[in-house]
Amino acid sequence: MRSRVWFPLTGLLAWLCCLRLGPVQGEKVLVMPVDGSHWLSMKILVKELGRRGHEVTVLVPESSLLIQGSDSYKTEVYKVPYTQDELDKSLNKLREGLFDQQPGLADLFVNVNRLVQFTSIQSVGCEALLDNEPLMTKLRTEGFDMMLTDPFLPCGSILARMFSIPAVYFLRGLPCELDIKANKCPSPVSYVPKFFSGNTDRMSFPERVKNMMMSFLESYICTVLYQKFDELVSKRIQDGMSYKELISEGAIWLLRYDFVFDWPKPLMPNMVLIGGINCAKTAPLPADLKEFVDASGDDGFIVFTLGSMVSDMPEAKAKQFFDAFRQIPQRVIWRYTGEIPKDVPKNVKLMKWVPQNDLLAHPKAKVFMTHGGSHGIYEGVCNGVPMLMFPLFGDQGDNVHRMTSRGVAVKLNIFDMTTETLVDGLKKVIYDKGYKERMVGLSQIHLDRPVEPLDLAVFWSEFVMRHKGASHLRVAAHDLNWFQYHSLDVIGFLVFVFVAVLWLTLKSCLFCTRKCCGKRGAKKKSE
Repeated sequence: MRSRVWFPLTGLLAWLCCLRLGPVQGEKVLVMPVDGSHWLSMKILVKELGRRGHEVTVLVPESSLLIQGSDSYKTEVYKVPYTQDELDKSLNKLREGLFDQQPGLADLFVNVNRLVQFTSIQSVGCEALLDNEPLMTKLRTEGFDMMLTDPFLPCGSILARMFSIPAVYFLRGLPCELDIKANKCPSPVSYVPKFFSGNTDRMSFPERVKNMMMSFLESYICTVLYQKFDELVSKRIQDGMSYKELISEGAIWLLRYDFVFDWPKPLMPNMVLIGGINCAKTAPLPADLKEFVDASGDDGFIVFTLGSMVSDMPEAKAKQFFDAFRQIPQRVIWRYTGEIPKDVPKNVKLMKWVPQNDLLAHPKAKVFMTHGGSHGIYEGVCNGVPMLMFPLFGDQGDNVHRMTSRGVAVKLNIFDMTTETLVDGLKKVIYDKGYKERMVGLSQIHLDRPVEPLDLAVFWSEFVMRHKGASHLRVAAHDLNWFQYHSLDVIGFLVFVFVAVLWLTLKSCLFCTRKCCGKRGAKKKSE
Protein backbone atom coordinates (compact mmCIF):
# COMPACT_ATOMS: atom_id res chain seq x y z
CA MET A 1 0.00 0.00 0.00
CA ARG A 2 2.83 2.37 0.87
CA SER A 3 4.53 1.78 -2.49
CA ARG A 4 1.27 2.59 -4.31
CA VAL A 5 1.10 5.93 -2.53
CA TRP A 6 4.84 6.61 -2.81
CA PHE A 7 5.09 6.51 -6.62
CA PRO A 8 2.20 8.93 -7.32
CA LEU A 9 3.59 11.31 -4.69
CA THR A 10 7.05 11.10 -6.26
CA GLY A 11 5.61 11.84 -9.69
CA LEU A 12 3.58 14.75 -8.34
CA LEU A 13 6.65 16.18 -6.58
CA ALA A 14 8.75 15.88 -9.75
CA TRP A 15 5.99 17.55 -11.77
CA LEU A 16 5.78 20.43 -9.29
CA CYS A 17 9.57 20.88 -9.41
CA CYS A 18 9.52 21.01 -13.19
CA LEU A 19 6.65 23.48 -13.05
CA ARG A 20 8.59 25.67 -10.64
CA LEU A 21 11.75 25.64 -12.75
CA GLY A 22 9.94 25.81 -16.06
CA PRO A 23 9.64 28.82 -18.30
CA VAL A 24 8.44 32.12 -16.94
CA GLN A 25 5.02 32.65 -18.47
CA GLY A 26 3.74 36.01 -19.54
CA GLU A 27 6.77 38.13 -18.68
CA LYS A 28 7.42 41.27 -20.70
CA VAL A 29 10.51 41.51 -22.88
CA LEU A 30 11.68 44.69 -24.57
CA VAL A 31 13.90 44.13 -27.61
CA MET A 32 16.23 46.74 -29.09
CA PRO A 33 17.83 45.08 -32.13
CA VAL A 34 20.59 46.16 -34.48
CA ASP A 35 19.32 46.38 -38.04
CA GLY A 36 20.86 44.32 -40.81
CA SER A 37 22.37 40.86 -40.53
CA HIS A 38 22.59 41.11 -36.72
CA TRP A 39 18.80 40.93 -36.57
CA LEU A 40 18.58 37.66 -38.51
CA SER A 41 19.84 35.50 -35.65
CA MET A 42 18.36 37.58 -32.82
CA LYS A 43 14.97 37.18 -34.48
CA ILE A 44 15.17 33.42 -33.85
CA LEU A 45 15.40 33.96 -30.09
CA VAL A 46 12.78 36.72 -30.15
CA LYS A 47 10.28 34.46 -31.91
CA GLU A 48 11.00 31.58 -29.55
CA LEU A 49 10.41 33.77 -26.49
CA GLY A 50 7.10 34.83 -28.01
CA ARG A 51 6.20 31.23 -28.77
CA ARG A 52 6.82 30.31 -25.13
CA GLY A 53 4.24 32.77 -23.92
CA HIS A 54 6.23 35.93 -23.25
CA GLU A 55 4.99 39.32 -24.32
CA VAL A 56 7.73 40.56 -26.61
CA THR A 57 7.94 44.13 -27.90
CA VAL A 58 10.48 44.99 -30.61
CA LEU A 59 11.49 48.60 -31.18
CA VAL A 60 11.70 49.25 -34.93
CA PRO A 61 12.84 52.44 -36.69
CA GLU A 62 10.40 53.61 -39.37
CA SER A 63 13.25 53.33 -41.89
CA SER A 64 14.63 49.82 -41.58
CA LEU A 65 16.75 47.38 -43.58
CA LEU A 66 15.53 43.95 -42.48
CA ILE A 67 13.42 44.27 -39.32
CA GLN A 68 9.78 43.41 -39.95
CA GLY A 69 6.72 42.54 -37.92
CA SER A 70 5.64 39.03 -36.94
CA ASP A 71 2.82 37.19 -35.20
CA SER A 72 5.33 36.13 -32.52
CA TYR A 73 5.94 39.65 -31.24
CA LYS A 74 4.54 43.13 -31.42
CA THR A 75 6.42 46.15 -32.68
CA GLU A 76 6.74 49.76 -31.63
CA VAL A 77 7.74 51.86 -34.62
CA TYR A 78 9.57 55.08 -33.80
CA LYS A 79 10.40 58.01 -36.04
CA VAL A 80 13.97 58.64 -37.13
CA PRO A 81 15.46 61.77 -38.75
CA TYR A 82 16.39 59.97 -41.97
CA THR A 83 14.43 58.44 -44.82
CA GLN A 84 14.63 54.95 -46.24
CA ASP A 85 16.55 56.35 -49.21
CA GLU A 86 19.11 57.96 -46.91
CA LEU A 87 19.52 54.69 -45.01
CA ASP A 88 20.00 52.80 -48.27
CA LYS A 89 22.57 55.36 -49.40
CA SER A 90 24.42 54.87 -46.12
CA LEU A 91 24.48 51.14 -46.75
CA ASN A 92 25.66 51.66 -50.32
CA LYS A 93 28.44 53.89 -49.03
CA LEU A 94 29.50 51.06 -46.74
CA ARG A 95 29.64 48.77 -49.77
CA GLU A 96 31.74 51.22 -51.80
CA GLY A 97 35.27 50.03 -52.31
CA LEU A 98 34.59 46.52 -51.03
CA PHE A 99 36.14 45.13 -54.18
CA ASP A 100 39.11 47.54 -54.11
CA GLN A 101 42.15 46.22 -52.29
CA GLN A 102 43.74 48.42 -49.63
CA PRO A 103 47.46 48.07 -48.86
CA GLY A 104 48.63 46.71 -45.51
CA LEU A 105 47.29 48.37 -42.38
CA ALA A 106 45.32 50.84 -44.50
CA ASP A 107 42.68 48.12 -44.80
CA LEU A 108 42.24 48.16 -41.02
CA PHE A 109 41.65 51.91 -40.89
CA VAL A 110 39.32 51.78 -43.91
CA ASN A 111 37.26 49.14 -42.10
CA VAL A 112 37.10 51.28 -38.97
CA ASN A 113 36.02 54.30 -41.01
CA ARG A 114 33.27 52.29 -42.73
CA LEU A 115 32.04 51.04 -39.39
CA VAL A 116 31.97 54.53 -37.87
CA GLN A 117 30.01 55.89 -40.85
CA PHE A 118 27.46 53.08 -40.77
CA THR A 119 26.88 53.22 -37.01
CA SER A 120 26.64 57.02 -37.01
CA ILE A 121 23.30 57.09 -38.80
CA GLN A 122 21.89 54.41 -36.48
CA SER A 123 23.15 56.34 -33.45
CA VAL A 124 21.20 59.34 -34.73
CA GLY A 125 18.14 57.09 -34.81
CA CYS A 126 18.86 56.11 -31.22
CA GLU A 127 18.86 59.73 -30.12
CA ALA A 128 15.55 60.25 -31.89
CA LEU A 129 14.09 57.35 -29.92
CA LEU A 130 15.39 58.67 -26.61
CA ASP A 131 13.94 62.11 -27.39
CA ASN A 132 10.52 60.63 -28.18
CA GLU A 133 8.92 61.48 -24.83
CA PRO A 134 5.45 59.97 -25.50
CA LEU A 135 6.98 56.64 -26.51
CA MET A 136 9.48 56.71 -23.63
CA THR A 137 6.65 57.33 -21.17
CA LYS A 138 4.63 54.50 -22.65
CA LEU A 139 7.55 52.07 -22.51
CA ARG A 140 8.42 53.07 -18.96
CA THR A 141 4.89 52.32 -17.74
CA GLU A 142 4.79 48.92 -19.46
CA GLY A 143 6.82 47.35 -16.66
CA PHE A 144 9.22 45.30 -18.77
CA ASP A 145 11.11 42.50 -17.03
CA MET A 146 14.09 42.32 -19.35
CA MET A 147 15.87 44.10 -22.17
CA LEU A 148 17.19 41.92 -25.00
CA THR A 149 19.62 43.88 -27.12
CA ASP A 150 22.77 43.78 -29.22
CA PRO A 151 25.42 46.05 -27.64
CA PHE A 152 26.90 46.72 -31.08
CA LEU A 153 24.86 49.93 -30.72
CA PRO A 154 24.26 51.73 -27.40
CA CYS A 155 20.52 52.35 -27.42
CA GLY A 156 19.39 49.11 -25.78
CA SER A 157 21.89 49.42 -22.94
CA ILE A 158 20.84 53.02 -22.32
CA LEU A 159 17.16 52.07 -22.21
CA ALA A 160 17.85 49.19 -19.81
CA ARG A 161 19.61 51.58 -17.45
CA MET A 162 16.88 54.23 -17.79
CA PHE A 163 14.09 51.69 -17.11
CA SER A 164 16.07 49.87 -14.38
CA ILE A 165 15.66 46.47 -15.99
CA PRO A 166 18.32 43.77 -16.48
CA ALA A 167 19.88 43.49 -19.92
CA VAL A 168 20.64 40.31 -21.83
CA TYR A 169 23.12 40.90 -24.63
CA PHE A 170 23.00 38.95 -27.89
CA LEU A 171 26.10 39.31 -30.06
CA ARG A 172 28.97 37.77 -31.99
CA GLY A 173 31.48 40.10 -30.37
CA LEU A 174 32.38 43.77 -30.28
CA PRO A 175 35.17 45.63 -32.07
CA CYS A 176 38.32 46.05 -29.98
CA GLU A 177 37.14 43.19 -27.75
CA LEU A 178 35.00 45.66 -25.82
CA ASP A 179 32.78 42.79 -24.67
CA ILE A 180 35.82 41.07 -23.15
CA LYS A 181 37.08 44.26 -21.51
CA ALA A 182 33.66 45.25 -20.19
CA ASN A 183 33.37 41.88 -18.45
CA LYS A 184 36.87 42.15 -16.93
CA CYS A 185 37.67 38.92 -18.72
CA PRO A 186 41.37 37.98 -18.99
CA SER A 187 42.65 38.03 -22.56
CA PRO A 188 46.41 37.30 -22.53
CA VAL A 189 48.13 38.44 -25.72
CA SER A 190 50.42 35.41 -25.41
CA TYR A 191 47.73 33.05 -26.74
CA VAL A 192 44.61 35.11 -27.56
CA PRO A 193 45.19 36.56 -31.04
CA LYS A 194 44.07 40.11 -31.74
CA PHE A 195 41.78 40.85 -34.64
CA PHE A 196 43.56 41.62 -37.93
CA SER A 197 46.78 40.12 -36.55
CA GLY A 198 46.56 37.00 -38.73
CA ASN A 199 47.69 34.90 -35.76
CA THR A 200 46.31 31.70 -34.31
CA ASP A 201 46.30 30.81 -30.63
CA ARG A 202 49.71 29.16 -31.03
CA MET A 203 52.15 31.93 -31.80
CA SER A 204 55.87 32.08 -32.39
CA PHE A 205 57.93 34.82 -30.74
CA PRO A 206 57.63 37.22 -33.74
CA GLU A 207 53.89 36.56 -33.85
CA ARG A 208 53.56 37.36 -30.14
CA VAL A 209 55.46 40.59 -30.75
CA LYS A 210 53.01 41.41 -33.54
CA ASN A 211 50.09 40.52 -31.28
CA MET A 212 51.39 42.86 -28.60
CA MET A 213 51.80 45.69 -31.12
CA MET A 214 48.25 45.10 -32.37
CA SER A 215 46.97 45.42 -28.81
CA PHE A 216 48.60 48.86 -28.56
CA LEU A 217 47.06 49.87 -31.89
CA GLU A 218 43.71 48.55 -30.70
CA SER A 219 43.68 51.06 -27.84
CA TYR A 220 43.85 53.96 -30.30
CA ILE A 221 41.23 52.44 -32.60
CA CYS A 222 38.82 51.94 -29.69
CA THR A 223 39.08 55.59 -28.75
CA VAL A 224 38.04 56.63 -32.26
CA LEU A 225 35.44 53.92 -32.72
CA TYR A 226 33.52 54.43 -29.49
CA GLN A 227 33.88 58.18 -29.09
CA LYS A 228 30.30 58.98 -30.11
CA PHE A 229 28.94 56.14 -27.99
CA ASP A 230 30.83 57.47 -24.97
CA GLU A 231 29.43 60.95 -25.59
CA LEU A 232 25.89 59.60 -25.90
CA VAL A 233 26.16 57.59 -22.67
CA SER A 234 27.71 60.52 -20.82
CA LYS A 235 24.88 62.76 -22.01
CA ARG A 236 21.99 60.39 -21.34
CA ILE A 237 23.07 58.40 -18.29
CA GLN A 238 25.85 59.97 -16.27
CA ASP A 239 28.43 62.61 -16.96
CA GLY A 240 31.80 61.01 -17.59
CA MET A 241 30.43 57.47 -17.88
CA SER A 242 31.87 55.47 -20.78
CA TYR A 243 30.06 53.00 -22.98
CA LYS A 244 32.27 50.21 -21.66
CA GLU A 245 31.18 51.00 -18.11
CA LEU A 246 27.53 50.96 -19.15
CA ILE A 247 27.57 47.61 -20.92
CA SER A 248 29.55 46.08 -18.06
CA GLU A 249 26.22 46.05 -16.21
CA GLY A 250 24.80 43.43 -18.58
CA ALA A 251 23.35 40.44 -16.75
CA ILE A 252 24.03 37.74 -19.37
CA TRP A 253 26.05 37.83 -22.57
CA LEU A 254 24.78 35.39 -25.22
CA LEU A 255 27.75 34.95 -27.55
CA ARG A 256 27.13 33.57 -31.04
CA TYR A 257 30.23 31.42 -31.22
CA ASP A 258 31.81 28.37 -29.65
CA PHE A 259 35.27 26.84 -29.64
CA VAL A 260 34.68 24.89 -32.82
CA PHE A 261 34.80 28.30 -34.49
CA ASP A 262 36.83 30.50 -32.16
CA TRP A 263 40.14 29.83 -30.42
CA PRO A 264 39.92 28.51 -26.84
CA LYS A 265 40.16 31.40 -24.38
CA PRO A 266 38.96 32.45 -20.92
CA LEU A 267 35.33 33.43 -20.36
CA MET A 268 33.43 34.93 -17.44
CA PRO A 269 30.54 33.10 -15.70
CA ASN A 270 27.92 35.36 -17.31
CA MET A 271 29.19 34.72 -20.85
CA VAL A 272 27.18 31.93 -22.53
CA LEU A 273 28.17 30.36 -25.86
CA ILE A 274 25.29 29.85 -28.31
CA GLY A 275 27.19 29.36 -31.57
CA GLY A 276 25.03 27.76 -34.25
CA ILE A 277 21.75 29.19 -32.99
CA ASN A 278 20.94 30.34 -36.52
CA CYS A 279 21.03 26.87 -38.10
CA ALA A 280 18.87 24.91 -35.69
CA LYS A 281 15.98 24.34 -38.10
CA THR A 282 15.66 23.72 -41.81
CA ALA A 283 12.63 24.09 -44.05
CA PRO A 284 11.70 22.31 -47.29
CA LEU A 285 13.11 23.91 -50.43
CA PRO A 286 10.76 25.63 -52.89
CA ALA A 287 9.69 23.24 -55.65
CA ASP A 288 11.69 24.87 -58.46
CA LEU A 289 14.84 25.08 -56.36
CA LYS A 290 14.48 21.51 -55.15
CA GLU A 291 14.14 20.32 -58.73
CA PHE A 292 17.27 22.26 -59.71
CA VAL A 293 19.48 20.79 -56.97
CA ASP A 294 18.04 17.27 -57.14
CA ALA A 295 18.95 17.15 -60.82
CA SER A 296 22.60 17.99 -60.10
CA GLY A 297 23.51 14.30 -60.04
CA ASP A 298 26.74 13.03 -58.50
CA ASP A 299 28.49 16.33 -59.25
CA GLY A 300 26.24 18.11 -56.77
CA PHE A 301 25.83 21.85 -56.45
CA ILE A 302 27.50 24.95 -55.01
CA VAL A 303 25.88 27.65 -52.88
CA PHE A 304 27.30 31.13 -53.47
CA THR A 305 26.33 34.16 -51.41
CA LEU A 306 28.19 37.13 -49.98
CA GLY A 307 25.77 37.71 -47.13
CA SER A 308 22.65 39.77 -46.58
CA MET A 309 24.33 43.11 -47.30
CA VAL A 310 26.20 42.36 -50.56
CA SER A 311 24.34 40.89 -53.52
CA ASP A 312 26.11 42.46 -56.48
CA MET A 313 29.61 43.32 -57.63
CA PRO A 314 31.42 45.15 -60.44
CA GLU A 315 30.58 43.71 -63.84
CA ALA A 316 34.18 42.72 -64.58
CA LYS A 317 34.42 40.82 -61.30
CA ALA A 318 31.08 39.09 -61.88
CA LYS A 319 32.30 37.99 -65.31
CA GLN A 320 35.18 36.12 -63.67
CA PHE A 321 32.70 34.12 -61.63
CA PHE A 322 30.43 33.40 -64.59
CA ASP A 323 33.44 32.28 -66.67
CA ALA A 324 34.63 30.01 -63.87
CA PHE A 325 31.21 28.41 -63.39
CA ARG A 326 31.15 27.50 -67.10
CA GLN A 327 34.19 25.31 -66.54
CA ILE A 328 32.81 23.11 -63.75
CA PRO A 329 30.16 20.36 -63.86
CA GLN A 330 28.51 21.39 -60.59
CA ARG A 331 25.36 23.47 -60.55
CA VAL A 332 25.53 26.85 -58.80
CA ILE A 333 22.90 28.74 -56.82
CA TRP A 334 24.09 32.35 -56.60
CA ARG A 335 22.48 35.21 -54.72
CA TYR A 336 23.09 37.95 -57.25
CA THR A 337 21.19 41.14 -58.09
CA GLY A 338 23.78 42.83 -60.29
CA GLU A 339 23.96 43.22 -64.05
CA ILE A 340 22.96 39.91 -65.63
CA PRO A 341 24.83 38.98 -68.82
CA LYS A 342 23.01 37.52 -71.80
CA ASP A 343 25.02 34.31 -71.72
CA VAL A 344 24.47 33.12 -68.14
CA PRO A 345 25.79 29.53 -67.89
CA LYS A 346 23.07 26.88 -67.88
CA ASN A 347 24.39 25.41 -64.64
CA VAL A 348 23.90 28.72 -62.77
CA LYS A 349 20.68 29.78 -61.06
CA LEU A 350 20.56 33.44 -59.97
CA MET A 351 18.33 34.42 -57.06
CA LYS A 352 17.58 37.63 -55.16
CA TRP A 353 17.46 35.72 -51.87
CA VAL A 354 18.80 32.27 -51.08
CA PRO A 355 17.49 29.85 -48.40
CA GLN A 356 21.09 29.31 -47.40
CA ASN A 357 20.76 26.92 -44.48
CA ASP A 358 18.13 24.81 -46.23
CA LEU A 359 20.35 24.44 -49.30
CA LEU A 360 23.44 23.56 -47.27
CA ALA A 361 21.45 20.86 -45.49
CA HIS A 362 20.85 19.13 -48.84
CA PRO A 363 23.04 16.01 -49.27
CA LYS A 364 24.23 17.13 -52.72
CA ALA A 365 25.74 20.42 -51.45
CA LYS A 366 29.46 20.26 -52.29
CA VAL A 367 30.88 23.71 -51.58
CA PHE A 368 29.74 26.86 -49.83
CA MET A 369 31.18 30.02 -51.40
CA THR A 370 30.91 32.73 -48.76
CA HIS A 371 32.33 36.04 -47.55
CA GLY A 372 33.01 34.65 -44.09
CA GLY A 373 30.19 36.09 -42.00
CA SER A 374 29.59 34.22 -38.76
CA HIS A 375 26.02 33.25 -39.72
CA GLY A 376 27.13 31.59 -42.94
CA ILE A 377 30.13 29.92 -41.34
CA TYR A 378 27.96 28.24 -38.73
CA GLU A 379 25.49 27.08 -41.35
CA GLY A 380 28.40 25.54 -43.23
CA VAL A 381 29.71 23.90 -40.05
CA CYS A 382 26.29 22.64 -38.93
CA ASN A 383 25.73 20.96 -42.28
CA GLY A 384 29.30 19.77 -42.81
CA VAL A 385 29.90 21.65 -46.09
CA PRO A 386 33.49 22.80 -46.82
CA MET A 387 33.94 26.40 -47.92
CA LEU A 388 35.62 28.62 -50.48
CA MET A 389 35.89 32.00 -48.78
CA PHE A 390 36.21 35.61 -49.95
CA PRO A 391 36.53 37.97 -46.95
CA LEU A 392 35.38 41.51 -47.73
CA PHE A 393 35.40 43.67 -44.59
CA GLY A 394 35.05 43.80 -40.82
CA ASP A 395 35.77 40.62 -38.88
CA GLN A 396 35.40 38.43 -41.96
CA GLY A 397 39.14 38.14 -42.53
CA ASP A 398 39.61 36.77 -39.02
CA ASN A 399 36.62 34.46 -39.38
CA VAL A 400 38.05 33.05 -42.60
CA HIS A 401 41.46 32.63 -40.97
CA ARG A 402 39.88 30.47 -38.28
CA MET A 403 38.33 28.17 -40.87
CA THR A 404 41.37 27.86 -43.13
CA SER A 405 43.62 27.09 -40.15
CA ARG A 406 41.33 24.15 -39.35
CA GLY A 407 41.66 22.83 -42.88
CA VAL A 408 37.97 23.08 -43.77
CA ALA A 409 38.15 26.01 -46.18
CA VAL A 410 40.22 27.65 -48.88
CA LYS A 411 40.65 31.42 -48.94
CA LEU A 412 40.78 33.46 -52.14
CA ASN A 413 41.56 37.16 -52.30
CA ILE A 414 38.62 38.54 -54.25
CA PHE A 415 40.60 41.65 -55.18
CA ASP A 416 43.23 39.91 -57.33
CA MET A 417 41.36 36.68 -58.03
CA THR A 418 41.26 35.39 -61.60
CA THR A 419 39.00 32.90 -63.33
CA GLU A 420 41.80 30.33 -63.21
CA THR A 421 42.47 30.71 -59.47
CA LEU A 422 38.74 30.48 -58.80
CA VAL A 423 38.40 27.25 -60.77
CA ASP A 424 41.48 25.83 -59.03
CA GLY A 425 40.07 26.78 -55.62
CA LEU A 426 36.75 25.11 -56.36
CA LYS A 427 38.40 21.94 -57.61
CA LYS A 428 40.62 21.82 -54.55
CA VAL A 429 37.70 21.99 -52.12
CA ILE A 430 35.54 19.58 -54.14
CA TYR A 431 38.04 16.89 -55.07
CA ASP A 432 40.41 16.96 -52.10
CA LYS A 433 38.35 14.76 -49.78
CA GLY A 434 40.29 15.99 -46.76
CA TYR A 435 38.30 19.23 -46.68
CA LYS A 436 34.99 17.40 -46.52
CA GLU A 437 36.25 14.90 -43.95
CA ARG A 438 37.64 17.60 -41.66
CA MET A 439 34.47 19.66 -41.96
CA VAL A 440 32.29 16.65 -41.13
CA GLY A 441 34.47 16.01 -38.08
CA LEU A 442 34.16 19.66 -37.03
CA SER A 443 30.41 19.48 -37.53
CA GLN A 444 30.13 16.38 -35.36
CA ILE A 445 32.01 18.09 -32.54
CA HIS A 446 29.85 21.19 -32.84
CA LEU A 447 26.60 19.22 -32.79
CA ASP A 448 27.68 16.98 -29.89
CA ARG A 449 26.31 19.13 -27.06
CA PRO A 450 23.98 18.58 -24.10
CA VAL A 451 21.72 21.56 -24.84
CA GLU A 452 20.75 23.18 -28.12
CA PRO A 453 21.92 26.81 -28.46
CA LEU A 454 18.37 28.14 -28.77
CA ASP A 455 17.22 26.33 -25.63
CA LEU A 456 20.28 27.63 -23.80
CA ALA A 457 19.56 31.20 -24.90
CA VAL A 458 15.93 30.88 -23.81
CA PHE A 459 16.92 29.39 -20.45
CA TRP A 460 19.27 32.22 -19.55
CA SER A 461 16.81 34.85 -20.76
CA GLU A 462 14.12 33.36 -18.54
CA PHE A 463 16.63 32.96 -15.71
CA VAL A 464 17.27 36.70 -15.79
CA MET A 465 13.53 37.35 -15.71
CA ARG A 466 12.98 34.91 -12.85
CA HIS A 467 15.74 36.34 -10.69
CA LYS A 468 15.70 39.97 -11.85
CA GLY A 469 19.24 39.69 -13.16
CA ALA A 470 22.26 37.49 -12.55
CA SER A 471 24.31 39.48 -10.05
CA HIS A 472 25.78 36.31 -8.55
CA LEU A 473 27.72 35.81 -11.80
CA ARG A 474 29.27 39.27 -11.75
CA VAL A 475 32.94 39.01 -10.82
CA ALA A 476 34.40 41.22 -8.08
CA ALA A 477 36.92 42.59 -10.58
CA HIS A 478 34.34 45.24 -11.48
CA ASP A 479 34.81 46.76 -8.02
CA LEU A 480 38.59 47.04 -8.31
CA ASN A 481 40.56 49.85 -9.87
CA TRP A 482 43.36 49.16 -12.33
CA PHE A 483 45.99 49.23 -9.57
CA GLN A 484 44.10 46.72 -7.44
CA TYR A 485 43.10 44.47 -10.36
CA HIS A 486 46.74 43.87 -11.24
CA SER A 487 47.69 43.63 -7.54
CA LEU A 488 50.23 46.40 -8.00
CA ASP A 489 49.49 47.68 -4.50
CA VAL A 490 50.14 44.22 -3.05
CA ILE A 491 53.29 43.79 -5.14
CA GLY A 492 54.49 47.22 -4.04
CA PHE A 493 53.79 46.39 -0.41
CA LEU A 494 55.61 43.06 -0.62
CA VAL A 495 58.58 44.69 -2.35
CA PHE A 496 58.66 47.31 0.40
CA VAL A 497 58.51 44.61 3.10
CA PHE A 498 61.22 42.60 1.35
CA VAL A 499 63.49 45.63 1.00
CA ALA A 500 62.81 46.66 4.60
CA VAL A 501 63.56 43.18 5.94
CA LEU A 502 66.67 42.96 3.77
CA TRP A 503 67.82 46.38 4.96
CA LEU A 504 67.18 45.51 8.62
CA THR A 505 68.95 42.18 8.18
CA LEU A 506 71.98 43.84 6.63
CA LYS A 507 72.01 46.51 9.30
CA SER A 508 71.74 43.87 12.01
CA CYS A 509 74.57 41.87 10.47
CA LEU A 510 76.75 44.96 10.24
CA PHE A 511 75.92 45.89 13.82
CA CYS A 512 76.73 42.40 15.07
CA THR A 513 79.92 42.34 13.02
CA ARG A 514 81.06 45.64 14.50
CA LYS A 515 80.23 44.47 17.99
CA CYS A 516 82.05 41.18 17.56
CA CYS A 517 85.06 42.77 15.91
CA GLY A 518 85.08 45.53 18.50
CA LYS A 519 85.12 43.05 21.41
CA ARG A 520 87.90 40.98 19.85
CA GLY A 521 89.98 44.08 19.27
CA ALA A 522 89.50 45.23 22.85
CA LYS A 523 90.37 41.76 24.17
CA LYS A 524 93.62 41.63 22.17
CA LYS A 525 94.65 45.05 23.46
CA SER A 526 94.01 44.02 27.06
CA GLU A 527 96.15 40.92 26.59
